[in-house]
Amino acid sequence: VGKRRFHGSGRGGLLGSVMAASPTVFLLMVNGQIEFASFPEFDELYCKYCFVYGQDWAPTAGLEEGISQITSKNNGIEQTMVWNFPLDISFKSTNPYGWPQIVLSVYGPDVFGNDVVRGYGAVHVPFTPGRHRRTIPMFVPESSSKLQKFTSWFMGRRPEFTDPKVVAQGEGREVTRVRSQGFVTLSFNVVTKDMKKLGYDTSPADMQTPAVAPYP
Repeated sequence: VGKRRFHGSGRGGLLGSVMAASPTVFLLMVNGQIEFASFPEFDELYCKYCFVYGQDWAPTAGLEEGISQITSKNNGIEQTMVWNFPLDISFKSTNPYGWPQIVLSVYGPDVFGNDVVRGYGAVHVPFTPGRHRRTIPMFVPESSSKLQKFTSWFMGRRPEFTDPKVVAQGEGREVTRVRSQGFVTLSFNVVTKDMKKLGYDTSPADMQTPAVAPYP
């Protein structure tokens, strides 16, 4: 994008040039992998992902959602299931509110051969630039009674969220009965552009609790 030329001299012309050169959005570029999963009770699983973000954010390149291949447990002691499924997406935004999250849904066959959900989970894209790894605890919704639990098992229809994106939202989650079940590990490579020019510091005070804070 070419710079706009301002005619005239003095402080007015200089101020106009500075304003024209100042960015109005910052960029967040993310790539990485959904690396592997650990579900001791299950095998032959695949993973769906989608990104959830605030209204001031917009994707500019890459894929917002995807589905992995089916994978089986390896023969190692840990018996993990390796996907190494690629992630690649870029966003632009005017402020950090609504920072993107990735939502995972893991599916696999039940005893009747039906695909049922084996776990939901979500995590924010790391705030700080660089390489990161995150392990997400997964959970599944539970039936509210033993009768409903037996019926869902017999019919091969476990409780599921109609929209997995609800996993990234706080509203209503606290009234849903859930059970922890498995873990999924992801890796991220994060690059940001023009955040400091807009007054945001992405350098964490300590690496365990990164934060996005505006400059004073």
